[in-house]
Amino acid sequence: FFTRRNGKFTMTMSASDPGISLPYGAVPRLVLAWLCTEVVKTRDRDLALGDSMSAFMRELGMLPTGGRWGTIPRLKNQVKRLFSCHISASYDDSEKTILQGHRIADRAVLWWDSPPDQKTIWNSTVRLSEPFYDEVLAHPIPIDVRALKVLKKSPLALDAYVWLTYRMSYLGRPTTIPWHALHLQFGSDYTRTRDFKARFVQALRKVQVIYPYLRLEADERGLTLKPSPTHILPG
Repeated sequence: FFTRRNGKFTMTMSASDPGISLPYGAVPRLVLAWLCTEVVKTRDRDLALGDSMSAFMRELGMLPTGGRWGTIPRLKNQVKRLFSCHISASYDDSEKTILQGHRIADRAVLWWDSPPDQKTIWNSTVRLSEPFYDEVLAHPIPIDVRALKVLKKSPLALDAYVWLTYRMSYLGRPTTIPWHALHLQFGSDYTRTRDFKARFVQALRKVQVIYPYLRLEADERGLTLKPSPTHILPG
């Protein structure tokens, strides 16, 4: 989720349980986008994840596969990490500083120990924390979950797509963002800015395939964003 405010806004994620590591990769990004979309559609903190793991994976555009590196153990692991996370946010402008923090989920019940295609008596469910739920409803940004499914093999492309459609929801004039600033925001896996730049430009090309009316230019200075429609129009 994002908030539309002037000033400096930063968000970090930490593990609430020291025994559970932070989520990473495409799976938690897909799950988080699905959660936010369902909140806006249903206006409900209690969300059903389907009557089988396969059913939920289909919602995310994932094909169930087993084995050590399969999608089934990856989904179980990453959902457990995501629902255990705590989000901390800070906002600064010339007059004030605001600090806030909350968990993503208050409770989750996952009936995912059966074979993935086997329907269970009860649906797997998650109850989102009230602050997270309120923030999503108060500041929704329109994204197309189908686009996320297309981009799911590239976490960097997923991040770029969500960020760009968010920026386009309020951008009023062309804005150039230096590469070093983008590197700090998106490139924690890259030591050198030039390496990050090359990969980010590749990710942008993937985004532009499914978001063709996105207007931007990349040069040596940075990435220039130009006012464009959001990928889907607000309802």
